[in-house]
Amino acid sequence: MRPESRKALRDKIRDKTGRTRSGCLETIISELNPILKGWFGYFQQAHRTTFRDVDGFVRRRLRAILRKREKRPGFARTSRDHRRWPNAFFAEHGLFTLQEALVLASQSR
Repeated sequence: MRPESRKALRDKIRDKTGRTRSGCLETIISELNPILKGWFGYFQQAHRTTFRDVDGFVRRRLRAILRKREKRPGFARTSRDHRRWPNAFFAEHGLFTLQEALVLASQSR
């Protein structure tokens, strides 16, 4: 995967997940999911660490939004934020994860 493609994806995610973004978390996630699904469909054969990095980036951006809503400074990079909003929290809210999609796609049919 080219670095320009990775940068373009990150820019699209940044546009949708500004820290001062209004709206409920489900709305933000519903806008992110088509981007992530389309990107996965196109780059499905990419190296698996790429998917882990993108998933982490998306969750970090969502944690930053939640942290800002609680009037806390920072960008949600601490372990305390990971305990407060674990990965399962975002899965419950319907976030499409590239890592899980890769596991499902690689299973024999």
